[in-house]
Amino acid sequence: MASTPFSSTPFSSAPFSSAAYWEQRYRGGGDSGAGSYGRLAVFKADVLNALVRDNAVASTMELGCGDGGQLALLDVPNYIGLDVAPTALARCREMFPAHRFALMSERAGLERAELALSLDVVYHLVEDAVFADYMAALFDSATRFVVIYASDVEQSWPSQHVRHRRFTAHVAAQFPQWRLAAVIPNAYPYDATRPDDTSFAAFHIYRRPGEGVRIAVPGLIATP
Repeated sequence: MASTPFSSTPFSSAPFSSAAYWEQRYRGGGDSGAGSYGRLAVFKADVLNALVRDNAVASTMELGCGDGGQLALLDVPNYIGLDVAPTALARCREMFPAHRFALMSERAGLERAELALSLDVVYHLVEDAVFADYMAALFDSATRFVVIYASDVEQSWPSQHVRHRRFTAHVAAQFPQWRLAAVIPNAYPYDATRPDDTSFAAFHIYRRPGEGVRIAVPGLIATP
């Protein structure tokens, strides 16, 4: 998902739909945004590939896989990518025939994965009901770890498809069985003068009780 505002043809006066926004964006030739490419994508891949390797993760499900720009850098086993945009999923199926892809609405029919990923998605869920349903699906999809890469602050933003939320409070209240094991700050903190290769997102790694988390990213892990 995008980490910076995206210009597109304005929607009608109807209530905003995040799912409709992303399908329109991809159908119009847009991509998943700056956060899925360049040095930001490399930073995310380095963290995630280390997490998968160091914890012998055997299966991965990404909720909000977008156009596959980020996936191209990931070394994750038994991958299933979910999204709300059929056009994005069509791109991914063409690019990654060895992986599986499905609409978010089809998630209930899929097996759970050891690791569930949410990368640059949470702050694009502007509707309260969509946010709540997505978070429930995310934590229900994992058996060992949940990784959320997003902002964690209540803050207004000029783009209609961005809404910053303090999602950690929601997780603590709704999914108390999950523990926040580590926070990894962004290697490229947001800079308004460089919006295309900086980000307001950070990694939040959750674990089930009894699971330890090992990850070789020197100098980055901060244990809450």
